[in-house]
Amino acid sequence: MDPAVALIRTTLNTVSLAAPGLAGRAAFEIYRHPLRRGRVRTREREVHDRAVTGTLRHRGERVVVHRWGDGGRPVLLMHGWQSRASRFADFVPRLNALGLTAVGYDAPGHGDSGGRTATVLDHRTIALRLQEEYGAFEAVIAHSLGVNAAFLALREGLRAGRLAAVAGVAEVSWLPAGFCARLGLNATVRRELTRRAEGGAMFPGVADVRSHFDATRRPEEIAPPILVAHDEQDDVVPFAQARRLRAAYGDRLELLPTRGLGHRRILTEPTVIDQVIGFLSAGTAEPTAATEAGAV
Repeated sequence: MDPAVALIRTTLNTVSLAAPGLAGRAAFEIYRHPLRRGRVRTREREVHDRAVTGTLRHRGERVVVHRWGDGGRPVLLMHGWQSRASRFADFVPRLNALGLTAVGYDAPGHGDSGGRTATVLDHRTIALRLQEEYGAFEAVIAHSLGVNAAFLALREGLRAGRLAAVAGVAEVSWLPAGFCARLGLNATVRRELTRRAEGGAMFPGVADVRSHFDATRRPEEIAPPILVAHDEQDDVVPFAQARRLRAAYGDRLELLPTRGLGHRRILTEPTVIDQVIGFLSAGTAEPTAATEAGAV
């Protein structure tokens, strides 16, 4: 186990015995701030370095945007927690070969962007800002927490022809329990963390966090066809999250289960990339109606 994780687990579990509120506050600060920034991996470097980069300002922070292509027929890439746009490097040449432009960003507190943290609300707002620049997207490819943010953005104005969701979080309300399970935190810390994560400290003005950010909420509001790729042995986001999405969206959602790829390797597995690209190709052989209506 990572020594830093072991120290956090021991400290918070011990403190919770005498001061549960203090342990909960400390856990909440760790929960909402990435423990580390994802670095560009060796296999990603060539693709990362040939991106056209730009910036936008969000909450006073510099957000780095990466573009591969001339800007026409854009596909939005939405990464997850402690991740970055370069994690989609294996998708980029395949998208470009279809005449599509890949557009990704490093959320605040992630990758090359400024700031210390980002919630699904930040991802949503950045996605909508990029739509103002590029017009409606041919498709969205999202991973992990980015999946939940993609559903939220689609419900609140993002236009896209298709959604490919990889190892995605359906319920934001699952996140505190998942966080505590990964760090080995006890039930007291989990209870205190959940109370704060679902309160006004993280999402001011949202009365019911559980329902508001559930990707299965009001499925009729999500227009594009959906492909969900999820590993049955995912040790970060359980496969049950994919089942929730399948139950909510029915035949509008194609479920692609895998085995042995886990939470991260699924994003680089050639057979999964083939399936995602095939799914996108079925809707992008010609410019979509959404793109024609929203192009700028």
